[in-house]
Amino acid sequence: MKYLAAYLLLTAGGNAAPSSEDIKAVLASVGVEAEDERVASLLSAVQGKNVNELIEEGRAKLASVPSGGAVSGGAAAAGGAAAGSAEEAVEENKEEEKEESDDDMGFGLFD
Repeated sequence: MKYLAAYLLLTAGGNAAPSSEDIKAVLASVGVEAEDERVASLLSAVQGKNVNELIEEGRAKLASVPSGGAVSGGAAAAGGAAAGSAEEAVEENKEEEKEESDDDMGFGLFD
């Protein structure tokens, strides 16, 4: 990922075709020692491709990846009804936190 980030930084800075030395210089500037094999692998993978097209390709691939937490229609409807009770729960939690802090009396577990 750091190699790709260096490559993207260089292209965003105006270097349309960064070399392995350019990538190594960027990584060295932040204290990372670059591995020649990984730099070569990255450059062979992006050779002859437009960065904007690569980004769009990646977005399309990510869109097909399930990310979990999908909301169904019934859950969305219930979410609206639960919004009011969530506010009440937050207020109750604030009151409970105040009470708990009074019981602590300044002593910690490892004091």
